[in-house]
Amino acid sequence: MLQVDGVIRQQLHSDVALVQQIGHYIVGSGGKRIRPRLLLMVAAALGHQGPQAHTLAAVVEFIHTATLLHDDVVDESSLRRGRQTANAMFGNAAAVLVGDFLYSRAFQMMVSVQSMPVLDILANATNVIAEGEVLQLMNMHDPDVAVQDYLKVIRYKTAKLFEASAELGAVLAGVSAADRARCADLGRHLGTTFQLMDDLLDYGGQTEALGKNVGDDLREGKPTLPLLLAMQNGSPAERDLVRQAIENGEVERLPEVVAVVQRTQALEGTRQAAQGEADLALAALQALPASVWREELARLVRLSTQRSS
Repeated sequence: MLQVDGVIRQQLHSDVALVQQIGHYIVGSGGKRIRPRLLLMVAAALGHQGPQAHTLAAVVEFIHTATLLHDDVVDESSLRRGRQTANAMFGNAAAVLVGDFLYSRAFQMMVSVQSMPVLDILANATNVIAEGEVLQLMNMHDPDVAVQDYLKVIRYKTAKLFEASAELGAVLAGVSAADRARCADLGRHLGTTFQLMDDLLDYGGQTEALGKNVGDDLREGKPTLPLLLAMQNGSPAERDLVRQAIENGEVERLPEVVAVVQRTQALEGTRQAAQGEADLALAALQALPASVWREELARLVRLSTQRSS
């Protein structure tokens, strides 16, 4: 990861001062860097380590960072990773345009690897992520979203880049198509686990630990799994409360909504869904040869269901 950070710093260079300023602000703000770590660990587990892995790990982090910049503008978010979002700090226009810079820089970097499979995976992932963003936008303030449609948004918007990261590690290692597919499965299920836990923590976490405002999902009218399960399991009055909160983005009613989510065991149901995805990720891991890297990947999967931030 030190090597990856070096690539990131080098590739953030621009003659345009504001590009560098915002790029360093958002990339340097911390974060778990799970996607680049996943790529490096899968590649190493399959016998590949080296500069190409560092480059592609930086690429997926740039793509992820670009989506965050654009997401925060769309969602009108003000806090991420415990700091002001770039749009709150520098304005919406600058955040969107620097997000575009990170996307285009990521494509410059992936071309340098000179691999058509790499280009295919990342071009497809970027397109699917954009579709996921639009699907989520269409679901805003709609309490009648089906659970399967909610999961489709997760798989497009969040899990796709996890999937691509794991598959890129397999491509670098030159494994068979079947093993590539199993690595992609690992990434997809791990990414789904992470998003389910994120959605759980928005109703069961603390702002200080999360580094973002608890209740942002409700303010934005996002019908996430805790709310969908609360409506399924709740009384008519509880169902109406959650429905109105989604439709109107009533964040001021967050304490009431959280109480309903807790009473209806919706958090536990969401946690069980996350554990189910983690179990599928662990099963996909068995395609990798036994090694310390496979054990660390298994540890990463297990930790993904236990986190508080």
